[in-house]
Amino acid sequence: MKKEIIYTTKAPEAIGPYSQGIKINGLLYTSGQIPFDVNKNELVTTGIKDEVHQVMKNIIAILDAGKTNINNIIKTTIFVKDLNDFNDVNEVYASYFTDENYPARECVEVARLPRDVNVEISVIALAN
Repeated sequence: MKKEIIYTTKAPEAIGPYSQGIKINGLLYTSGQIPFDVNKNELVTTGIKDEVHQVMKNIIAILDAGKTNINNIIKTTIFVKDLNDFNDVNEVYASYFTDENYPARECVEVARLPRDVNVEISVIALAN
C-alpha cells in the first residue's frame, strides 16, 4: 500500500498544504478544483457554464497525470455558491460522460469557496 502524489503543471498549483491528487490502493482522489486556467494564469469568470468546463479540464489533467481517465470516475462532489446554477452545472457536467456512465455524486450549496469562485469539484476515480 504505497501512496503516490499526483502532480501536473496542466492543473492549478495547490494554494495550501495539499496535493492535486493522491493515488492509493487503485484509487485516485483529487483535491477540489476551481475554474483556474493555468494557460492564462487567471480565474475563469465568464459564467457558470464556462467555469464548470474549466474545472472539468483541470480534473481531466490530474486524471491524466494519474494515468486514468474521466470514464473511471466513481464519485464526485460538487460545491456551488448558488444552487440556482444546478441545471447549468448539470448540463456541462453531463457532457463529459459517455453512455450515461455517471459516477455517484452530491451537489451542495456553500456560503463561500476559495478565491470566491462559483464552483469547485473533486473526484475519486479508479486508477492502477
